[in-house]
Amino acid sequence: MSDLEEHPAEQLCEPSAGPGPVAELFPAREVPLGGVRGVFVERVLPQRDLPTVGAWCFFDHFGSPTVTKTDAPPDIDPHPHIGLQTVTWPFTGEIRHRDSVGSDVEIHPGQLNLMTSGRGIAHSEYYSADAPASHGLQLWIALPGHATGVEPHFEQHRDLPVYRALGIQAIVLIGSLAGRTSPAKAYTPIVGADVRVEPGARVTLPLDPDFEHAVLLIEGDATVEGTDLAPGPLLYLGTGRKELRLDSAAGAHFLLIGGEPFGEELVMWWNFVGRSHEEIVAARDAWEERDVTRFPDIAGHTPDQRIPAPPLPALHLKPRKRRVCGAEHS
Repeated sequence: MSDLEEHPAEQLCEPSAGPGPVAELFPAREVPLGGVRGVFVERVLPQRDLPTVGAWCFFDHFGSPTVTKTDAPPDIDPHPHIGLQTVTWPFTGEIRHRDSVGSDVEIHPGQLNLMTSGRGIAHSEYYSADAPASHGLQLWIALPGHATGVEPHFEQHRDLPVYRALGIQAIVLIGSLAGRTSPAKAYTPIVGADVRVEPGARVTLPLDPDFEHAVLLIEGDATVEGTDLAPGPLLYLGTGRKELRLDSAAGAHFLLIGGEPFGEELVMWWNFVGRSHEEIVAARDAWEERDVTRFPDIAGHTPDQRIPAPPLPALHLKPRKRRVCGAEHS
């Protein structure tokens, strides 16, 4: 996955102690991938007023029924990452993932795919024309400072824990929920869960009150903590909730994300998550200079397939204040 905006804005995600329980909708914005290729996704993180939810710092919904449709596949050529983990969770379609640590795998629905960049990794994604149209989610998790130098690696998990109660099922993709813990490697207290609610159900889902949470409805209808949801916007729920109350007339499918409010400043630009302007510049230079000690070549790709880094803005990457429900949090 990649942020392929041609002129990405810098963002600094400031630490937050959490706002307490809230219910605030943040609209999705339609973002083109690859410029002239005309492939679009719906992006709900980062937001100007909500750059992170726990360590989750980037959230795309690709193949959404409401996004602009084109005939072009959302193929992504080799590109770099630092300071993050990428999460790919497809509902339909098949993706070929290749990366600079030697992975060459097929990504299928129902399979969690987690790539940890550490100080540097490069990867590509190509979509199978023989499979159904691609639909799914791609997210980033910011690595905490103590883990930014871990060895880059890639992992896949199909046997994931499931929380079940009357009218609800939640697959725990990463982190912990209701006593279930995913085998996926996490470096910060976090949760990501694929949740389905049966038609006509009125249910509660146990939550960790120390976490902040948000939900994105994928399909169906739901009323979550009194807020009526339709597919598209992200509902931010704040901190301090021991459970999530929801009901659905037609049935619902949504993703729950959350984690301890992230206690570190993050500078995000293009495909990089760092701590300073200088760190971002160094990563960009390493990619543009084809520094194979930091971003090794990917087997099966030629040098001219690499996506060039966009130009840096003509200013020092600077902080952006976090605002939730009209209040600043620092």
